[in-house]
Amino acid sequence: MPTILVINDDGINSIGLFTLVNQLKKLGEVIVVTPRNEKSGIGKAISIGQVNITKASLGEGIPAYGTTGTPADSFLIAVNKILDRKPDLLVSGINIGPNLGIDDLLTSGTVGATFEAAIHNVPAIAVSYCISKLTSKIVDNQKVSINDLELAANLAYKSAKHVLEYGMPPNVDIISINVPENASNKKIMLTKLCYDGYHDIHTEVKDGYKIINWDLRHYPDGDPGTDLYAIKNGNYISVTPIKLEFFHNMQAMKDLMDSLSV
Repeated sequence: MPTILVINDDGINSIGLFTLVNQLKKLGEVIVVTPRNEKSGIGKAISIGQVNITKASLGEGIPAYGTTGTPADSFLIAVNKILDRKPDLLVSGINIGPNLGIDDLLTSGTVGATFEAAIHNVPAIAVSYCISKLTSKIVDNQKVSINDLELAANLAYKSAKHVLEYGMPPNVDIISINVPENASNKKIMLTKLCYDGYHDIHTEVKDGYKIINWDLRHYPDGDPGTDLYAIKNGNYISVTPIKLEFFHNMQAMKDLMDSLSV
């Protein structure tokens, strides 16, 4: 049976994690190694200090471990310490909130776990439920029900099943799925990342600024064909293929290298 590692950034008690695991356990051996508490907005960060691990219970014999580290820590600990091997697939989520555009790609702990997986040549899928307004993630987790997440979990299941059977699509390291509220399974769009950044996300408070609300209105609209455009203009489910590879324009550096050699 294939081994499926599940990680999130909302914490081990998230309704999104529970709903995802219940679908994926039909496909193979599921193991959960994830932060105990919310680690949103931490990207692919790893912990310099000690990371503690405790066993948890998700029911029905699913091995689960809560860490004090980040989602990326959780991947590395799962592979090197708990499984002592690479899983066949990583699925990260279901995140309560969007993961859209370049800013989210680099900020999200949910996507950060998939980055770590991709670096280690493990196929990776990130799944997010795009509620339009976030306040406290703990509160928002309580507002979202299993029924709300049913479509996102089903799409995660179908995607995982396909990847386990046929492998990742060529030149794709990460598949990022964003499911808006009240989405229809008939409205799915293959998208590119939006490369426009956040709008003003900080609210002035005493002695500084704080992100109090996290709303879709803080995101750019995006050009047609992008993930943000799909979500904000038509309420489409967005499926974005991502290749973890940076472009190195060596030829463009010639003049600079000449200057450095003088």
